[in-house]
Amino acid sequence: MKHTIFTGAATAIITPFTEEGIDWDAFGRLIDFQLAGGINALVVAGTTGEGSTLTDREHEDAVVFCVKRVAGKVPVIAGTGSNNTAHAIERTQTACKAGADAVLLVTPYYNKTTQRGLIASFSAIADASDVPCILYNVPSRTGLNMLPDTLAVLAKHEKIAAVKEACGNLSQVAKERLLCGDDLDIISGCDDQIVPTLSLGGIGVISVVANMMPKETAEICSRFFSGDVKGAATLQLKMLSLMNQLMIETNPIPAKAACAAMGFGKNLLRLPLVPMEEGNRQKMLQMMRELNLEVTE
Repeated sequence: MKHTIFTGAATAIITPFTEEGIDWDAFGRLIDFQLAGGINALVVAGTTGEGSTLTDREHEDAVVFCVKRVAGKVPVIAGTGSNNTAHAIERTQTACKAGADAVLLVTPYYNKTTQRGLIASFSAIADASDVPCILYNVPSRTGLNMLPDTLAVLAKHEKIAAVKEACGNLSQVAKERLLCGDDLDIISGCDDQIVPTLSLGGIGVISVVANMMPKETAEICSRFFSGDVKGAATLQLKMLSLMNQLMIETNPIPAKAACAAMGFGKNLLRLPLVPMEEGNRQKMLQMMRELNLEVTE
């Protein structure tokens, strides 16, 4: 019987950098901020954590650090996906040894495989994993949409426990629920669709805005699950402008700028990503102030 990895809100946490490498002090403080805010899980070294530009050693170190800092309080999910299946297997096995509770596997980007290729690739990674796997469908970034029929096949694999769905199409989410039933948990990958996804039977969100607002993001889910759907929707709508501004430039460019403004490291990204355009950044900072976030600049 498959088990649910988490219910509620998970933060797709950024990876703070110095000019030399990972800023461990800022990373630790940000993790502590998430835990204090009542977040339900953490995703480390995923898209928002710039996992694709971390070296393999940095990736392993980030997972180890997060696991130790969290100390079992919430599940730690490691982003281990790649467009190279062999590399995804290597990172998955390393993350398992590092103590990750689950792994997050994005659909292969650039290669643009077929739906049969997705089944073969994800099955190979899941076969090699010692922990549950969360698939990640984000066609706006990968150029490839994992279809509901494909997901229904993969849902039968004993190690594939959930999908982070960021297709942006609620009709597709509904069809996935219909086809997969209890074989697969559905997690929103879009902050602006948390409540609609939960309404279709989703179990939570892997969130970008939670980097800055862990308490409020977790509260959207807890309100919904306690039966206060209107309260959950009201809170999501209150945060909607910031949620959208965090996507005005490629994620995690705005999230990194927002975290830096709150004192969680420098506004440093790795190429090909570059810092947020100043006009967009100032607009975002004003939104953060209006939400009573502690902007330090």
